[in-house]
Amino acid sequence: MPGDPDLRLRGQLIRRLGWFRDMLPGSFVENKRSCGRPNCHCADGKSLHTQYQISVLIDGQPKTFHIPKDMVDQVRQKIALRQRFEAAAAAICKINLRRFLKEREKS
Repeated sequence: MPGDPDLRLRGQLIRRLGWFRDMLPGSFVENKRSCGRPNCHCADGKSLHTQYQISVLIDGQPKTFHIPKDMVDQVRQKIALRQRFEAAAAAICKINLRRFLKEREKS
């Protein structure tokens, strides 16, 4: 069916999968904390240090990894890629299910 909009959309989504080769799993975490040094500006508990982490499941266990400040934007973008990938995969599955149900009705 060359004019099938579902097929066209599915094809577009599949062609875009190459964009996702740099995606990262997990969640981006931003924490505020004191460093523990008594003379630091954070010792008052008000102007705390920002700590960035990525939280992922490895072999079913949650793990967190520190993210250096200069990589924060890059990591956020790569995690957002994974979220877009999941949305694209869900859209492809929905299209495939709709097509399957139409085919089943014809047989």
